[in-house]
Amino acid sequence: MNELFTFLSFEDPNTRYVVTGTVLLAISSAIVGSFTFLKKKALVGDAVAHAVLPGVCLAFILSGNKNPVYLVVGAFITGWLSLVIIDQIVAHSRIKEDTAIGLILSVFFGLGIMLMTTIQRSGNAAQSGLDSFLFGKAAALVGTDVIVFSTISILLLIVVFLFFKELTLIAFDEDFAKSIGFPVRRLELVLTTLTVMAVVIGIQAVGVVLMAAMLITPAAAARFWTDRLKVMLLLAALFGAVAGISGAFVSYTAPAMPTGPWIVMIISVIAMVSFFFAPSKGILYKMVRQRRIQKTIRDENILKLFYQLGEAEGDYLRPRSKQELVERRELAKGQLNAGLSRLKRHGFLKFHNGQWQLTPEGKNKGQRTIKLHRLWELYLTQYLRIAPDHVHDDAETIEHIITPELESKLEKLLEYPDVDPHMSKIPYQS
Repeated sequence: MNELFTFLSFEDPNTRYVVTGTVLLAISSAIVGSFTFLKKKALVGDAVAHAVLPGVCLAFILSGNKNPVYLVVGAFITGWLSLVIIDQIVAHSRIKEDTAIGLILSVFFGLGIMLMTTIQRSGNAAQSGLDSFLFGKAAALVGTDVIVFSTISILLLIVVFLFFKELTLIAFDEDFAKSIGFPVRRLELVLTTLTVMAVVIGIQAVGVVLMAAMLITPAAAARFWTDRLKVMLLLAALFGAVAGISGAFVSYTAPAMPTGPWIVMIISVIAMVSFFFAPSKGILYKMVRQRRIQKTIRDENILKLFYQLGEAEGDYLRPRSKQELVERRELAKGQLNAGLSRLKRHGFLKFHNGQWQLTPEGKNKGQRTIKLHRLWELYLTQYLRIAPDHVHDDAETIEHIITPELESKLEKLLEYPDVDPHMSKIPYQS
């Protein structure tokens, strides 16, 4: 706790530089990466991250020093050039985008490694630390780096704010943007430029190898929590900032630990938590909802079975044994027992002397399920011209998800029919 309070006090200048730099990097890359993610171009960030390495090396060779301004300019030029080449390859050849990305990524990164090796063998004393652009070294950030990062980050946020509506439109519906006269190609150029700039300011902190994760992972995590773009951008920025501060704190308490990889690990943990536990879209939520739906379907099928037996005998409320149910419809013993118990708890069935009996509420629910089944069979035969002997399986599924609104529309459309295609009576509740 003492180390945490000391860290959060930001008394150490190096801590201030590292935290400020990583947070700015995380926020700006998360916001820009959200639009790249929504356009389904996640690999573009990886291509740019690898393509900036030769630009960094060329800028160092030409300038002879590690001035951050020169390095940023060099990285921006080659990163932007890589995306232009990818677009040209896709537009003027039969090569698909993913293939073009892989090709350009490999070529540019290979060129960068070759130039890096040349620099290391040149004997230039100023090249010390230049290899940190490969894997990042946020702890080496100094005041000049933070000034450059701050300037670019603020510029990125301003451009996103000014072009928010346009970027949103091309991210979700590019064809509609073209139809209403938006300059889509220019807007894509703006987004490309923003992506390159976001990568450029992050390579010194997390390196070219891990930078793609900083672009895409916060956006992917945020997408699981909301369907609103503004909320998604805020969440992505928040996740990125938390990962940046946490990574810097880990590096502060354990100097041997690299900041950049820890930032990526923490944002990955946030993403995994989002993937599993986010409401509505999380994997566990979907599993629970699916199990709930399956239980509902089984329960409605059991009530429907009781109603069918009563319909055949003219006595809907007669007590029945499990054996009678199984003889009419094949049901797994465990699922049948669980379904009967649930229906009893919910007041749809009664249990007496080893037998089960529909309650009035259970009869009405089973009756509605039967009605929906037969209405849908009639709809398929009359309007979709499907043979009567081919409609049962589809009706078995759809009967459980027809809403009261759709039920009312079906009744009106079919003019309240009396029988289904098999001449079975369609039961209406009185």
